[in-house]
Amino acid sequence: MPLPAIDGWFAVDDGVAHLLGTRCADCRTVHFPPQTGLCRNPRCQGEDLAETRLSRRGTVWSYTNACYPPPAPFAAAEPYTPVTLAAVELAEEGIVVLGQVKDMTVDDLRVGMELELTSGALADGPEVWMWGRP
Repeated sequence: MPLPAIDGWFAVDDGVAHLLGTRCADCRTVHFPPQTGLCRNPRCQGEDLAETRLSRRGTVWSYTNACYPPPAPFAAAEPYTPVTLAAVELAEEGIVVLGQVKDMTVDDLRVGMELELTSGALADGPEVWMWGRP
């Protein structure tokens, strides 16, 4: 299995991807990416943030395609193939998480459609979370 692109933000267990976040013990606010220190909720002074696995399904909030390769120092496939990105509102937490979409284009996506978390390799090899068909 490839190394994760960002350690501690997601995990893949037995082929099933999970986003890793934190939940405040005081106000129950969920954070992604995982948070340390104080809760980000401005009405809370909580400091007890426990790691939690986030829901794996959500609905498309917005989407786009990246038609141009990223600038250095980011790696891109040669020749560059446009990638599709989706902002997905997690079903249980209600937070929006951006990710690359696997095996779909903007023509396949609609606001409000359900997607499920999966994973895949970036152009330079590391694994990252992605969104795909349920």
